Amino acid sequence: MPSQYKPANYNTASPYLIVNGAAGTIAFLQQVFGAVELRRFADDSGKIMHAELRLDDTVIMLADPALPEWPPVAGFVHVYVPDVDVTYRQALAAGAKSVQEPVKKEDEDKRGGVQDAGGTTWWIATKVE
Repeated sequence: MPSQYKPANYNTASPYLIVNGAAGTIAFLQQVFGAVELRRFADDSGKIMHAELRLDDTVIMLADPALPEWPPVAGFVHVYVPDVDVTYRQALAAGAKSVQEPVKKEDEDKRGGVQDAGGTTWWIATKVE
């Protein structure tokens, strides 16, 4: 196997989100999680054909729906953050809808959930034990 089988600083597996309003999802990820846009390819109408963002140690890929066989799909992504309560409030301020307020349950995480305007549910957690 070649030593450079993937781009430098890319994780082995990346979520790929097909969402309505990919530009809005990108702005949401930047505002809430501090994601850094790596690249964006748009068609002449501005529809995002492919974009990549770095969120801490993970690359998230996304696009607007382009073909009938690639419709938007409701995704669920789990993200660890330094402070779940702060990030949850930032997500709500950025226009997300609450799915679950942050709460500590049986495991070692305090976790809350929000849904962005594109339909992706983001489970936000901080290890507290």
